[in-house]
This record gives sequence, structure tokens and C-alpha cells, in this order.
Amino acid sequence: MSAKRAIITGIEAFLPEYILTNDEISTMVDTTDEWIMTRIGVKERRILKEDGLGTSYMGAEAVRRLLEKTGTNPEEVDMVLCATVSPDMLFPATANIISDKVGITNAWGYDINAGCSGFLFSFATASTFVQSGQSKKMVLVTGERMSGMTDYTDRTTCPLFGDAAVAMLIEPTDDENLGLYDQILRVDGIGRHYLYQKAGGSAYPPTEETLKNREHYIHQDGQTVFKYAVSRMADVSVEIMEKHNLKAEDIAYLIPHQANMRIIEATGKRMGLTSEKILINIEKYGNTAGTSIPLVLWEYEKNFKKGDILVFSAFGAGFTWGSMLYRWAY
Repeated sequence: MSAKRAIITGIEAFLPEYILTNDEISTMVDTTDEWIMTRIGVKERRILKEDGLGTSYMGAEAVRRLLEKTGTNPEEVDMVLCATVSPDMLFPATANIISDKVGITNAWGYDINAGCSGFLFSFATASTFVQSGQSKKMVLVTGERMSGMTDYTDRTTCPLFGDAAVAMLIEPTDDENLGLYDQILRVDGIGRHYLYQKAGGSAYPPTEETLKNREHYIHQDGQTVFKYAVSRMADVSVEIMEKHNLKAEDIAYLIPHQANMRIIEATGKRMGLTSEKILINIEKYGNTAGTSIPLVLWEYEKNFKKGDILVFSAFGAGFTWGSMLYRWAY
């Protein structure tokens, strides 16, 4: 008997109502719409502005919509994973908070922190539980309130990020032609020097000094991160194609992490793909970290046909990066 594969059987999203435009950002820092569009490709991004609401709020809303859309009873769910770098609190896990908010009472789960590669790492984890038979109906949430750690006095980072959450129902299939075929995942701890949030953890607990030095915000060495991201995302995407003897014409779509248009274009070019095969929504939502690939899947869900070969590719803080080969299941 062949091993089961993990498939996405439903997907839903939550986007905050507030839209932060480039024109508004240009009133905060020395930048322009033209500069941001030319270098990053972001026109606007969604922001969760209300105090007291965090990633679990958005994640729970996405899960409620998912359960309704798929006709799933919360008590049927046996596991909840949440990929996030912006948890409500350091503990308890945001996955647990989301479960409580939506009435999932017969499940266990935890959070996964893999930066902007969060979806890849959490989906790979989900797949192992499904393949082993330990999970038959899992909810995988990717959620980020990036605005909570974005310094809106820093012109190099504040145009980048947005807030969003996506929930996916993950189930097993016996169909060898569907689901998660393979993944190539990598990490390199050197990334801690170039993309990080310095304060708030055990090494640098919150103090008056860390607050004064604005060390609770995202810090990024943009040129170094760009250099690593361009090469690593492209290399690993080509590697998974070569591993499975795939040509550009075999791939229905590349769904890349939505961080920077130049990185996306470079990855697609290395893979030999035309622009029509590269799905993009960075202009509307910005970089939503580990939520960005699922947000593309949700937005373009009706474009996919059963059996379509999709390649997921991401690069994030850590450094973390990887690619996945997936066949759409419905």
C-alpha cells in the first residue's frame, strides 16, 4: 500500500480592512510611491490597527471561514499548527489560542517560527503527521501581524510589510498523483546577523534601554538579504525541478514568497518560466512573511485545476529557504 500524501482540501483568508498606501507612508518617511514600486513592487498593504488584537484574532477569523466553507465541525479537527513570527505572546502558543477561540477542543498543536519560509516548514511538518496516520483532519494557519514589529520611522523596512492570516484544511489522500510530492528545505544561522528582531527574547529582555534604542522592531541589512534571497530561492527552485525531471512547460505555476519583485523575477527567470506562470499579489498586500504563499493560493484558488503542478519557493529570516513540489487536489 502506498504512503498517503497530504493535500490542501480547503483554504480561507482574513485581511484587515485598513489599507496603508505608499502615499501615506511617504508622509511618515522620506520616500515616494515611485521609489517603493521600482525597488519593491508594493503599492499598498493591509494593517490590523486595533489595539488588543493580534495574530490569533486574524487566524481565528480565517479558521471560522474555513470551517464554514468546508462544512467541517470544529470537533473533527485533530491538530492545529500555526506558522508565525508575530505570536500574540511568547507563550502560550498562538495555535492554542486560535483553537480556543473557534471551539476546536479535540486537537493538539503548536507554533512554528521559520520566518518567511513559515508555510513551507509548517506544511512539511503537517505532511509528516498526515503520512504517519497521526492526523486525519488538520488545520494549518499562517498568520502575521508584521505591523506590530515594523518601525514606521525606518524608510528601509516600513514599506515592506503587511498583515494577514490564511487557514488551510490538510487531509490525507491515497491518490499518488495529488498532494505534496517533495520538498527541499534549508537553514543557515548566519542570517541572524542580517535580518532579526533583537530585543524581546531571553538574550535581550525588554528594558528601558531596548525600548529607547528601538530594538523591538525588525532590523534588516537589505543588500545582504537581497543577495542571499536571489541566489538561494532560485537555486532551490531549479534543484527541485531537476530532481523530478521537470521542464518549465510541466509547471502550471510558481507561487513564490512575496517579498520583492526583483527576487521573484530572478527566480522565475532561472526556472525558465514565462510571467504568466508566476503568481503575484505583492502589489496589494506587501510582504506578509510566512502567510504570503498561502495568500496567493487563496486569491488564485479558482485558477487551479486538479493535478496542476505547483512549485512553492521562499526565503526568510534565519536564514531559512526552500521549495516544494505540489499537485493541486481539487
